[in-house]
Amino acid sequence: MKRFRLFLLALIPLAGLAQVPTARPNQLTRSASAAPAPALSLQQAITEALQHNYGVLIARKDEQIAENNVTRGNAGQLPVVNGNFTRTFSINNVRQESSARPEPSTADRAQSNLLNASVAATWTIFDGLGMFIAYDRLKTLRGQQQALTRAALEETVEAVTNAYYDVVRQAGKIISLEEALKIGQARLDLTRARVDVGVSAKVEVLTAQVDYNADRSLLLQQQQALAAAKIALNNLLGRPPGVEFEPSDSLIVTRDLREEVVTAGIRANNPRLLQARLGVDVAAYDRRLVRASRFPQVGLTTGYGLNRNVNGAAFFGSQLVTNTGRTYGLNYGVVASVPIFDGLNIRRQEQNARVAEEQRKLSLAQTSLQLDADAATAFAQYQNFLQLLDLEEANIRLARQNVDIALERYRLGLLTPLVLREAQRSQLDAEVRLLDIRFQAKQAETALRRLSGSLVQER
Repeated sequence: MKRFRLFLLALIPLAGLAQVPTARPNQLTRSASAAPAPALSLQQAITEALQHNYGVLIARKDEQIAENNVTRGNAGQLPVVNGNFTRTFSINNVRQESSARPEPSTADRAQSNLLNASVAATWTIFDGLGMFIAYDRLKTLRGQQQALTRAALEETVEAVTNAYYDVVRQAGKIISLEEALKIGQARLDLTRARVDVGVSAKVEVLTAQVDYNADRSLLLQQQQALAAAKIALNNLLGRPPGVEFEPSDSLIVTRDLREEVVTAGIRANNPRLLQARLGVDVAAYDRRLVRASRFPQVGLTTGYGLNRNVNGAAFFGSQLVTNTGRTYGLNYGVVASVPIFDGLNIRRQEQNARVAEEQRKLSLAQTSLQLDADAATAFAQYQNFLQLLDLEEANIRLARQNVDIALERYRLGLLTPLVLREAQRSQLDAEVRLLDIRFQAKQAETALRRLSGSLVQER
């Protein structure tokens, strides 16, 4: 009788594996009749981020301000022309006494008015070459802001790349959990069949159902993790969090990065290092500007003015008369100032400027050292993750074969439910580890490309 039951059990098909459909990750969160989410490639995500990410937009506005500041007028090389206009009215009570007359002369509410108009121009023609130093300083500040904008772009592209592949990773985990559910469903069907033929107890069905429900709980939690990853990516792209999409690129790790190439890229292209170098140049220009203030300043001045005064409160003898005066004409000249003594303030400013220049050089050395340390750390992680990736890729094949064998042996009654569950969990853990290590290896690769300044070739 026992052999007959085992024979019947051997004829039971693996219905669980055939009946549980393989679904895309986002199919579990919307109805079957809903339209599929639009595909989003990594390049499309990067392009959208460079156009709409708020950090990038703010950095570009700062660069635009720095560009607008690079003018010869802002450096003091062009003349300054001002127009002035004054028109005043007055009403006065006048009392005038004279020794030639016994009675004082008085006037009530005597009206007067004054008109003054002029155009004046000043032009500094020598200031110790300070105006030329200032112009070069403005151009260097523009280059420094361009480097900062490039750094913002590189860091944004790195963040978008990591967020995009995090969505791919979380979606891959959902697929792994769906495969685990298929195995759990097959186990549940087989256990029920074994109970029906009398070779298993009902407690095994309950245990299989509990394990199946636990896997479904993990799947629901993973769906939430995928939703959070999509919201994070949408935020980086500068769009509403509820925008749905389907990643179209796979998580593939480049394996041929070389440390010497990364190091050479840091020296030549890293925007943070370039910004620190330009900071040294700006400090040098600041020091030269202070030194230029020791020299005399010579300027030209010219102008044309009109002055008209109508005085309605003037006495000619004892008679009140109105006097009108008008002056107009051209004036020009040379203005020169020579610093003689200012309480040693210029000397103090020059000393501080030298200290600031040395400080910038120290900051450059610190930035260079930090970038080398970051590159060494990222490259060590990159190599380690590549080794782990090879190991996990080989391990996942063994785990899948182990589950296939365990499920077949369980179907034949040669394996306990506990051993089958352990094989199932081992496969799921291996798949999750593989996804995590592949994602971490991609993060290290992206960090190396960002450090070498190769993430953004053109803006």
